[in-house]
Amino acid sequence: MHDDRVREITRRHLLKMAGYGVGNLALASMLAETGMAMGGADGQLHPVGPHFAPKAKRVVFLFMAGAPSQLDLFDHKPMLNKHDGEPCPEELVKGERFAFIKGTPKLLGSPHTFTKSGQSGIELGDYLPHTQKIADEMCLVRSMHTDQFNHAPAQIFANTGFQIPGRPSMGSWLTYGLGQESKDLPGFVVLVSGQNNPDGGKSCWGSGFLPTQYQGVEFRSKGDPVLFVSDPAGLDRDLRRGQLDAISALNKAHNQLVNDPEIDTRIASYELAYRMQSSVPELMDVSKETPETHALYGTTPGQASFANNCLLARRLLQRGVRFVQLYHWGWDQHGDSESNDLTHGLGRQTQATDQASAALVQDLKRLGMLEDTLVVWGGEFGRTPMNEGRNGVPFKGRDHHPRAYSVWLAGGGVKGGSVVGRTDDFGYNIVEDPVHVHDLNATILHLMGIDHTKLTYRSQGRDFRLTDVHGEVVSKMLR
Repeated sequence: MHDDRVREITRRHLLKMAGYGVGNLALASMLAETGMAMGGADGQLHPVGPHFAPKAKRVVFLFMAGAPSQLDLFDHKPMLNKHDGEPCPEELVKGERFAFIKGTPKLLGSPHTFTKSGQSGIELGDYLPHTQKIADEMCLVRSMHTDQFNHAPAQIFANTGFQIPGRPSMGSWLTYGLGQESKDLPGFVVLVSGQNNPDGGKSCWGSGFLPTQYQGVEFRSKGDPVLFVSDPAGLDRDLRRGQLDAISALNKAHNQLVNDPEIDTRIASYELAYRMQSSVPELMDVSKETPETHALYGTTPGQASFANNCLLARRLLQRGVRFVQLYHWGWDQHGDSESNDLTHGLGRQTQATDQASAALVQDLKRLGMLEDTLVVWGGEFGRTPMNEGRNGVPFKGRDHHPRAYSVWLAGGGVKGGSVVGRTDDFGYNIVEDPVHVHDLNATILHLMGIDHTKLTYRSQGRDFRLTDVHGEVVSKMLR
């Protein structure tokens, strides 16, 4: 009682609470004007209108951690094959920094053949027979470039627009900007496959300085789908509901004193976790999919794989998840051993991903969802046109190359059967229509109906955005 009386009469407390109230009103007004999402009384991020009419309503980003070799999959260079084994021209590598190459490297032609695919005739490598079938749905960008040439900073940069951990990821920005549509599932879900997590770790899908309710929620395709969501043994649903109500009341009472937005995030997380206990088991049970669907994706129910994750991604999108990101680790073909060369190592990765990547596009089209679903496939940088030749090993491999690499997009307002950008005869430098990471991210946001220059959040005294102070929408990629 005494504390209550003090609050009623203390000028400092009055000014503090008045300041919070004005600040909250100002924040609500600002978010409403800029189209940003706010949590409702139920802790859910309710969807709000984009800046303009979107082409895509949802995104699935297939991130190939480790950097696929564009010269063996997407960017055919006959001239590189012609000069295979010759010393690299000095003008190309003079003053260049490489992760592992030393001395004067030798040019390395691709050991793989390429095929003109679809009516569009896009040339794709023979390790991608299933991707060749969706060539007319793809926009292949051969002129990507980045600022980073080591895996962890490059992966973080590709996902957050900055090479150091601490910035929000693209999925977090989209959830912040557009809210979530599903009442029972997060707005941003992450699925991981391969032998390891991406080198950039969970910073690749973190919320940075945004409230943590916007961060990606990692689902697992085997075992408990979400860690720590299941009830302990002996705790029934009614008792769990009572626990959450009591914890929520305590959190709300505490928040009246300190007005910490992270307390609201905690309340929302508890409520979402409770709802997910009912929605997630059905979602993750892919055994009820038809035999034809399993044959299309190459999936085996109960098995942890990239293919299963692609099928789960489609099921997540169907249930209103706005941004789904798949990470598949293992694309770092340096050629330092037979298992890590451009034949065996690269072959294992394409066998694990090619069929399911194409199947996701085909399945979305079959369901009438591809028109407003954006599919993105790519890694953090490219590979060199020279053989790395680490320690004199006889195997063929390529070093990291930030100057030029390839990604492809499909659906969601993208111009299918098209190619953007061109590299030189050796695939070393871009000679036409360069597309920076910031440009790609600006274009993805544009397709979702967001002006990347207006999607901002004030932190540490200044406004931040996914594209920093850069980025241009690439009109050649759009229908």
